[in-house]
Amino acid sequence: MINLKEIVIDFFDYINKNNIELYNEFSLQHELGIYLRNNLIGYKVQFERNVSYFGIVNTVKREIDISIFNEDLTECYAIELKYPRNGEYPEQMYAFTKDIVFMEQLKKEGFAKTMVVTVIDDMNFCQGKKKDGIYAYYRDGKPVSGTIYRPTGKTKNIEKLVVENSYKIEWNDYYERKFYVVEI
Repeated sequence: MINLKEIVIDFFDYINKNNIELYNEFSLQHELGIYLRNNLIGYKVQFERNVSYFGIVNTVKREIDISIFNEDLTECYAIELKYPRNGEYPEQMYAFTKDIVFMEQLKKEGFAKTMVVTVIDDMNFCQGKKKDGIYAYYRDGKPVSGTIYRPTGKTKNIEKLVVENSYKIEWNDYYERKFYVVEI
């Protein structure tokens, strides 16, 4: 079984040592995908693979940012990525949470390991005055778990996500950015 978290942490060391710039979500997906392909012999690494390919329906999202699997699909891994660039803090935090729920769903469907990787260069995602509601999970160390309601918009306090387990967000430094890895 692949130690996916270790490989992703090594990826950040690799890009630091090789001065590779991550500047948006696509660059993160592309560079991580290349790194995975070069380091995971005997596995396919694919981008934006629909869950139906794995015989899965009824998930909160349809496409997996990075899918890793062996030829006969008996060993599958999934990574969801975020690199928000336009503020929208509470909505993006809700999207971070949605990725966690999505990865929980894939894990329940038989994926060996799933994870969420988020990179930020806007420190308002991990620090700021507001530390209640959805902010508590990403700024104040409250574990992401239970029922979490959409914080803004037309479906505020109506649309919800249910996180079955508990995940503590631990921000790591990367150049003038930060990232976290949540393994499900």
